[in-house]
Amino acid sequence: VQLVESGGGLVQPGGSLRLSCAASGFTFSSYRLSWYRQAPGKERELVASISIAGGITTPAASVKGRFTISRDNAKNTVYLQMNSLRTEDTAVYYCYAAIGWGKDGYWGQGTQVTVSS
Repeated sequence: VQLVESGGGLVQPGGSLRLSCAASGFTFSSYRLSWYRQAPGKERELVASISIAGGITTPAASVKGRFTISRDNAKNTVYLQMNSLRTEDTAVYYCYAAIGWGKDGYWGQGTQVTVSS
C-alpha cells in the first residue's frame, strides 16, 4: 500500500496550491479519503474528507470556502485545492485512506506547505 502526496511548497499569502495524493495497493474506490494537517507544536487536525459516494466533510472551519477536496477514482488520486492561503495554513499535509471513519487506515508521508511572504 502506498499513498504519495505531492504539490506542496512555498507560496505567498493569498496564493493557491493543489495537493495530490496518488494511491496504490488497495481498492481506492472503496475507501474514504481525507486530508489532515499538522503545524509545528500542534496536534494533527482533519482538514477535509470525501466519502466513497463523494460526500464532503470539512470540519476545519478555518478552511471552509477556501479548500476543496475531490477524488478521481479512475486515477486513484485525491486532491486538495487550497485557495486564499494564509500563514496559519503552514503545516505538513497528510492524506489518509480508511474504510469509513476507521482509525486503522493508511497514511501518506506528508507534504510541506509553507505560506510566507
